Order: sequence, then structure tokens, then C-alpha cells
Amino acid sequence: MVGGLVLLTSCGTEAAGGPGGGPTSASVSTPTPTVGRRTPTPPPPTCPASGAMITVGPVEPALGHRAVVLKLTNCRTAPITVNGYPDVAVLNARRRTMNVTIEHGTSYMARDPGPTRIRLRKGESALAAVSWSSTVEVAEDKASGTYLAVARHRDERPVTWPVDTDLGTTAKVTLTAWCLKFPN
Repeated sequence: MVGGLVLLTSCGTEAAGGPGGGPTSASVSTPTPTVGRRTPTPPPPTCPASGAMITVGPVEPALGHRAVVLKLTNCRTAPITVNGYPDVAVLNARRRTMNVTIEHGTSYMARDPGPTRIRLRKGESALAAVSWSSTVEVAEDKASGTYLAVARHRDERPVTWPVDTDLGTTAKVTLTAWCLKFPN
């Protein structure tokens, strides 16, 4: 479903529900198990006190590159605001933070729209992408994560999602800023 990632390249800074806004046909689905490897179950969709429900789509491959789409949905009545980049950490199988470089910007898989303040009414969503390369640059141990811990920003408690991140020897992920997605 690279279509979900293509959507990120066209994210605008227009306010939710503004002129030209309308439903899109793109959707983000829940992670699916990798063949031959047991994938942990994603957390149940619940609305946290912050009102920012975060889901993570499946890993999308392309020529040695990988990406997942993060979807933040306002699940409470009052509007919420997103601004900048999500807070993301790669975790190992024991749910411990791995030593991974997190860069903000454009990658092979997704264009970074840059930080923008976005106000989301109930049911409206914003997207971001986490991407990485499965490149092996030298004969070293390869880094592989099992989970992503994701929060709207650093001050909020993250939600942990099962995501196999085969980082090769680069131990680096690239993160885009939140961008607008009209409600379905």
C-alpha cells in the first residue's frame, strides 16, 4: 500500500475541513504478521486522556527501503493540536529503546512537509511517516527492532506498536512532520 505513503507527499498545511477539503479514499490499516515470524498483537484502539489516538500501518517495502504511516486521530469532542514531529523510538523484543538515530526530513519513501500547526476536530486525523533503509554498509551486526513507541510529542505517553524494523547496519530512521489528512 505505497498509496498511503504517496498521500504524505501531497499533505498540505490547510486547516482541517477548510476549502477543498473532502474525504479521501486512502486508509491506514493495522499491521499484518510477517510470514514465518510471530508478530506481537497491536494495542487495542482506545481513546487516551490526551484525545490523540495513534495507529501504525503495515511496513511498506520499496527497493531496500521501508516505511510505516503513523495516523493520529482526535477521538475526543474538543479539538486537539499537533505541531511538528511525533516522538518515536525503536524498541527491541524486550521493549527496550535501541540506539537508533532519528532524523527529521524527507526520505526515499516520504516527503517531509515540515512542521506546521494543525488543529484537529473530533474524528479528524494527521499523518506522519517513519522510514528506514535495510542497507548493510559493512560486515557488522544488523540492527532490527520489534516495536515502535509513538507519541504525539515528547510530553505524552507513547503507545507501543509491533513493527519489524530491519535497519541493516545504518541504525537510522527518518521521520516526517505531522501533516493534514481529511476525515474519512
